[in-house]
Amino acid sequence: MLAALLLELLLGWPDWLFARIRHPVVWIGALITLLEHRFNRQSASARQRFIAGMLSSLLVIGVSGAVAALLVHLLPDNLFGFLLEAVAASSLLAARSLYQHVAAVAGPLRSGDMPAARQAVSMIVGRDTRELEEAGISAAALESLAENASDGVIAPLFWGVLLGLPGIAAYKAINTLDSMIGHKSTRYLDYGRFAARLDDVVNWVPARMSALLFWLADAGRISLARIARQAAHHRSPNAGWPESAMAFALGVRLSGPRVYPSGISEEPWLNPNGISPGVDELQHGLVLYRQAVLLSAVLMLIVALTSMLLS
Repeated sequence: MLAALLLELLLGWPDWLFARIRHPVVWIGALITLLEHRFNRQSASARQRFIAGMLSSLLVIGVSGAVAALLVHLLPDNLFGFLLEAVAASSLLAARSLYQHVAAVAGPLRSGDMPAARQAVSMIVGRDTRELEEAGISAAALESLAENASDGVIAPLFWGVLLGLPGIAAYKAINTLDSMIGHKSTRYLDYGRFAARLDDVVNWVPARMSALLFWLADAGRISLARIARQAAHHRSPNAGWPESAMAFALGVRLSGPRVYPSGISEEPWLNPNGISPGVDELQHGLVLYRQAVLLSAVLMLIVALTSMLLS
């Protein structure tokens, strides 16, 4: 997993490769869409839709994990096989792409190009960004950076360290299921409920690890107890942890009310006494993110060396 992280940070998922074979998450998404169109029947009862969604989700997770396990089985047990497995695992990480997407917001924001900044932030958040000014754009980008650092980097690394390539593949399937069908809309409320709850379970430890990494990157200036208390106010049992740690590390307030296409969501503030973030805080957040990713690499190196010494 350390090799996979280094490969992803250096190379990402090249455009030429995406153009030829797409991306594993695209394949997972295609299977989710196929099953959802086939089995999410609005004429069925709520219980029937829940069962259909649960079975479909388990099928997607099982297929993803099984394909990864088969790949590991077929790879040669040598350096070449090791590198191929690392390449496969790197495709399921998003450390480089997350940084690039958030940096794409900071650039135009720094130059005062608000339309470009709104367009860039609309690519990484679901809220209505058309009327956002600097503080709203910066806050949205920081919240996305914090939450996706957990979902897109720390969580897949965590499950990859525990269960290898099948673990990271199964996690990515769960996370993609939650993104696609884990919504509280009429269409997905029952069908996607199992996927949403399972995503909460598999992200429980990684979310708190992400908060710990941000806290360490900030040299532990704020007590973990304060971060935990603020995280409890968040609508998500997990996302509040990295967002709260980010808010305290930067001295800003995050979350709070926001506008979605469906209406206004009255969310509580995290670190309500903090300042409204601007481009300087957004840039600082990117530095904090890089430090947290570096710390995760150091942690994996320690685990790997310890394992080698004990074996």
